[in-house]
Amino acid sequence: MTLYDRIAGIYDPWSRSVTEDVGFYVDAALASGGPVVELAVGTGRIAIPVARAGIDVIGVDSSPGMLAVARAAAEEAAVSERLDLRVGDLREPPVPERVPLVICPFRSLLHMETESEKLRALRGARELLTTDGRFVFDVFAPSRADIDETDGRWLEREPGIFERADWDENSRTLSLSVRSDDGSATTFGLHWLSAPEWIGLLELAEFELVELYGWFDRRPYEGDEDMVFVTRRS
Repeated sequence: MTLYDRIAGIYDPWSRSVTEDVGFYVDAALASGGPVVELAVGTGRIAIPVARAGIDVIGVDSSPGMLAVARAAAEEAAVSERLDLRVGDLREPPVPERVPLVICPFRSLLHMETESEKLRALRGARELLTTDGRFVFDVFAPSRADIDETDGRWLEREPGIFERADWDENSRTLSLSVRSDDGSATTFGLHWLSAPEWIGLLELAEFELVELYGWFDRRPYEGDEDMVFVTRRS
């Protein structure tokens, strides 16, 4: 059982307020013409809207529980024929196909604990791309205000669903715990880097930086908390 299997049943209620990135990734998928590979596809929060827009998606996730939720949601949305879901590690995606766009939304690359693991994931994404194909992902580095407001506190994110953030600035690790009134619970680590460090890893993975945004409305990145990378296979 993976860490996300433990909260697969509450993941969508827990993340229901996260909608600001959906249109951004749908637009990227439409611009690519598809098909698209989504790494860490989860319950299909992004993949299903992309499929509704008429683009085929290959979704990879290490959690069978999350993929089961995604399959049910795809059936309900009548897009099952456009969604190919596969259990696998985003560092070595089980995808022999080559596509014009790979995406990794919702800060999922931060699950990679070390820079070497992040580099493996970036190189894994690159191998899936056609010539000049694009890799788009988002990550964050916390602000002082975010740390001060949330550190060590249980907060009710959604009715009956609570989360706690324990920040370690020395190791640059966020230990995020989630629990619900129905007994679902898990804790996982997110490991952040600065924008220059990400750019350095992208260069090592043979990506060209196309755009670096500070949010999904495409505002320029100016040292803010959120980073949205648009890159091209070089």
